[in-house]
This record gives sequence, structure tokens and C-alpha cells, in this order.
Amino acid sequence: MTTATLPAATKPPRWNFPKTASAVGAVILAVIWLVPLLWALDTSLKPEPETTRAPITWLPESPTTDAYRSVIDQGDLIRWFFNSTIVSVLVTTLTLIVSVLAAYGFSRTKFPGRKVLFGLIIAGILVPPQVLIVPLFQEMTGLGLVDTYWGMVLPQVVAPVMVFVLKKFFDGISRDYEDAARVDGASRWRIVWSVMVPMSRPILVAVGIFTFIGAWNNFLWPFIVTTDPSMMTIPVGLANVQGSYGLRYAQIMASAVLGGLPLLIVYALFQRHVVRGVGDAGIKG
Repeated sequence: MTTATLPAATKPPRWNFPKTASAVGAVILAVIWLVPLLWALDTSLKPEPETTRAPITWLPESPTTDAYRSVIDQGDLIRWFFNSTIVSVLVTTLTLIVSVLAAYGFSRTKFPGRKVLFGLIIAGILVPPQVLIVPLFQEMTGLGLVDTYWGMVLPQVVAPVMVFVLKKFFDGISRDYEDAARVDGASRWRIVWSVMVPMSRPILVAVGIFTFIGAWNNFLWPFIVTTDPSMMTIPVGLANVQGSYGLRYAQIMASAVLGGLPLLIVYALFQRHVVRGVGDAGIKG
């Protein structure tokens, strides 16, 4: 005769306060980040008289895209998007090349003054970009690069913080991989591009995206170095359009939405790589 065994009583799940607090904090931060975006989108779809009406309402009574049509009609938006894309892609590509080579040199080679030079690069992180505006503009004027793509690109290529991040990541990669490559007859140049770069793909993607976003959003330097409307980037062009029609909230918000939409698309496509790259940099750095 067999006796039935009663199932063991299951303990109720214990409340994890740190995990719950983290989740609540993340939701609060997400709401704080999303509310301005939703408000910009909401305002851009309102008629101009409704944007200044009191009390303030979230949903427009009569949604319209007149603000977007006005912004597009009053500016060469396609040309500005093209300019921003060219400048951002060139800045990102050159910054990655320069930063990878510099970071590898500081991480893997020994030469006199290496620590002093790396210290100067770290100190460069503390220098505000605005301090260099006048000498950079004089340099671009002397080289005849005002109102050119290269005039906008070259001053943005040097990124000390990216060199520091990549150097720390390279320090965490075992030298055994390089030794194995040298045994197979690989040169130092081949080691960089065939060993170090593939192993650093997540952090390179993260660095590339942050650099692209910074170049796309850069207003001050393109504003100073360009006077030809056909060479303006999105932030500069939209700022000029806003100045031409005065303080109209719907059109200002429409400009902000149009200028930020490509960045949202880029981040949505590469979000996983950004998170992984930042996480790997934090672990190995």
C-alpha cells in the first residue's frame, strides 16, 4: 500500500527591495525623458494659436501638419540633411581611425614620454571646446577651408575621451592573441585591424554612435565656419529658419522633431550594440 505524499509548501516570493527600487527609478527616469519628447511632438501638431492658449492641453483639438510644411518650405531641408549626414559620417569614420591607432599605441607600445603624452590627452578632456573656437577658425581660414565639409569635419576629429575609452578597453584584451598573431607572421598593422578591431567591435560601435550623435547635434562650430546656406547642417539651418519666422512654438517644435528624428532611428537600430559596448567598457576598463 502506497501513501500519497503531500507537496511541499511553497514559500511566497520574497520582496526584493533593491530590485523593485531600481525598476521604479528606471520608470521615473524614462517618464522624465519621454515627457519633453511627447510634448514637442504634441505641440508640433497644434495650430499656432492653440500653442499659447490657456489652460494648456495635451491633445490638440484639431491636429495639423502646417508647422512641418512651413519649416520644410522655408528652408532647404533636404540639403541640410545631406550636409549633416556627410559631416557626421566623416567625423565618425576619421575619429574611429585616429582613436583606434592612438589608443593602441598607448596601450601596446613603449616609447619615451608615453605617460606624459597620455596625461596631456587626458588633460585635453578638461578643455572646453569653446576655448579653441578662435584659433581653430583662424586655422581654417588660413587653410581656405571655410564653407567646406573639411572645415567642419577636421576640428571635430580629435576626441581625447574616445582615445581614453578605447585605450582602457585595449588594456583589458589579453596579449596572448597578439603573440599568436606574431607567431603567424602578422605585422603590427595587421594585428591592429585583424585582431584588436574585431575583438573591440562592441565598444567601437558604441564610440561610433556617440561620435555620430555629437557631430549631428553640433551647432556652434558649423555655425561659425559656414556662411553659405547650402553648406549649413540641420541644427544651423533650422536655427536660421526659426529666426526668420520669429517665436512660433509649433514650428520650433516641428524643427526639433525633424532634427532629432534621424538620431532616434540610429539609436533604435543600434541600441543593443550601445548597451553592450558601454557594459564591456565598464567591465574591462
